Amino acid sequence: MGDGEPGSERPRERLEREGPEALALGELLALVLQTGGPERGAERLGQALLERFPSLDALARAGNAELREIAGLGPAKIAALRAAFELGARLLRTRLEPGQKLHSPEQVAAHFGARMRRYRQEVFLVLLLDSRHRLIAEVEVSRGSLNQSLVHPREVFAPALRESAAAILLVHNHPSGDSQPSREDQEVTERLARAGDILGIRVVDHIVIGGFEFTSFARSGRLPVSSG
Repeated sequence: MGDGEPGSERPRERLEREGPEALALGELLALVLQTGGPERGAERLGQALLERFPSLDALARAGNAELREIAGLGPAKIAALRAAFELGARLLRTRLEPGQKLHSPEQVAAHFGARMRRYRQEVFLVLLLDSRHRLIAEVEVSRGSLNQSLVHPREVFAPALRESAAAILLVHNHPSGDSQPSREDQEVTERLARAGDILGIRVVDHIVIGGFEFTSFARSGRLPVSSG
């Protein structure tokens, strides 16, 4: 029996008998939502969500106003959806512990991708590293469209100086889903690299996460070469 033809059994019965992997997306959503509104059951409500949003990623990023447009989806069910997506994001997230060495852009993207894909605005993070590129701490610098006024060298390097970091790695997201760096991304990166050169704190990479893709400034040759 395929996912598109779940049969006459209720989702909970199928889950108990066949396991969660056997259920279609609409059935899984029905279990999260539990009961539908007065005009539809939970399964119909799950299908309505899938018809309104083209992917689970789009559903996870939907705002409350968009979700309330679905008949039968009230505050309690919206909260249940939010909780389910957050649990999934935490399960997928590769944990970075202080002292762990950052060895590749893929490692960084794997850690931050699940979290940052759900943000509806740009979030700029700075990872503070020691001389062996081991993580000291993660610092959120700004939220909002990336520009040189929001991401000022003072805000970026103050925690790096305080923690005696030898290097920093920049991470931010594109809510549009396009991981290609913008002109503003390039200008901010160049400005921070110049400031780091003066302070003796190297910018080792800037990773832009868009949807399920990412772009590494270092790997793509966009990162300014330090003169240090």
